[in-house]
Amino acid sequence: MAVDREAPSSDDREILITRTFDAPVELVWRAWTDPQRIGQWWGPRGFSTTTYEMDVRPGGQWRFDMHGPDGRDYSNRVVFDEVREPHRLVYTQDGRTPDLEEVSFQSTVTFERQGDQTKLTLRMVFASTADRDRVCRQYGAVEGGIETLARLADHVSDAGEGTGLTIALPNACELVIARRFDAPRHLVYDAMTNSEWLKRWLLGPPGWSMDTCECDVRVGGRFRHHWRNTDGAEMAMSGVYQELVPPERIVQTETFEFGCDAQAGEQHATLVLTEQDNGTAFTLTIRYPSQQARDATIASGVDHGLAATYDRLAEILVEQRA
Repeated sequence: MAVDREAPSSDDREILITRTFDAPVELVWRAWTDPQRIGQWWGPRGFSTTTYEMDVRPGGQWRFDMHGPDGRDYSNRVVFDEVREPHRLVYTQDGRTPDLEEVSFQSTVTFERQGDQTKLTLRMVFASTADRDRVCRQYGAVEGGIETLARLADHVSDAGEGTGLTIALPNACELVIARRFDAPRHLVYDAMTNSEWLKRWLLGPPGWSMDTCECDVRVGGRFRHHWRNTDGAEMAMSGVYQELVPPERIVQTETFEFGCDAQAGEQHATLVLTEQDNGTAFTLTIRYPSQQARDATIASGVDHGLAATYDRLAEILVEQRA
């Protein structure tokens, strides 16, 4: 995943979320800047939005209230700092809600044309690390951002509900991977823990296949995956199951023994599966031992590899439902 970091010094106080949409860049831009359209998708699931003013030009404002599923209203004001249609928006956002501490940050949204698709990157920079962490903790900013982009995908997709991959960087050492599958969560859980299923979809990069998949699925049990490519190269990963709550949660350690990220050290992965709209919301959070290890994974093009991997899983889930 190529990440455009204009101010590297803000890494410790930013949230970055990216997703590719099956829609042209002009359509995604209009959905983000048209006051009639943005109210149809803005905010996490269960929220609605009322816009009072939207003037998309440098110095212009967008004033709106978000209405939560609990009945609470969240008042917001956006001031546009930069508008370069249809490729880039920069704006400062302030949120003021009674009984809650004020929220303030600057967002940069880039719309990158990729053939008939659009890669959107949302980068939110806060005044301090503490402010970013507070917003993540108090408002669920990462989860809310992922859900908001999923709703945008639904809005701009002719095919209906989107199932594309969203990747978020909530802090210096974590990578969050989110996607929706059109399958009940017990099937998704089985696909993550059944060795025969794993050998069918967890194949690695193009040209690779898994020839060993050992899974002792119990707390304290070990797993080990071994891959080989057509040139004879090998890689292997092993770990320990630390928490298993069928069919909703898996926590495990992961270490590459050789090949791939063998020098990265031990990773800590938490998978949460949530029932959503007759399907399953899949959220995988991987915590790396350092930012360097996390960024090396990103630089390897993890978004493309994971998109293909989870597309294979989606196909298998469809077969199992048939």
